[in-house]
Amino acid sequence: MALRDSLSILVVDDMSTSRSLIIMALEEIGLKKVDFAKDGRTALQTLAARPAHLVISDYHMPEMDGLHLLQALRSNRATQRIGFILVSGRVDQKILATGKQLGMNNFIQKPFTTPQMRKCIQSVTGPL
Repeated sequence: MALRDSLSILVVDDMSTSRSLIIMALEEIGLKKVDFAKDGRTALQTLAARPAHLVISDYHMPEMDGLHLLQALRSNRATQRIGFILVSGRVDQKILATGKQLGMNNFIQKPFTTPQMRKCIQSVTGPL
């Protein structure tokens, strides 16, 4: 079985349009096990019930932004090894530096193409 058939991904984004664009790219890549959460707190609850291999999270979200979600994942023994890709419309060096310090695996800027998303994911997971 190919990695793309077994890889489970949680997409976290409060904006339905952005969430849909990420999910459509994942489907185009051939990834089948994709779930979503509308915010960081829901993502943590979802991951506690159904762990994923990879989280793709927007940075700008109310209450708990993407970096706070990453920090929560890395501070929990059960979720600290989940791959994490941060998505944002702007490249802010402070955000990227903080993300790397917290253990972010990769970053992708919006808007992105499906080939860019594939390359971003494969840098974390290996060939799909």
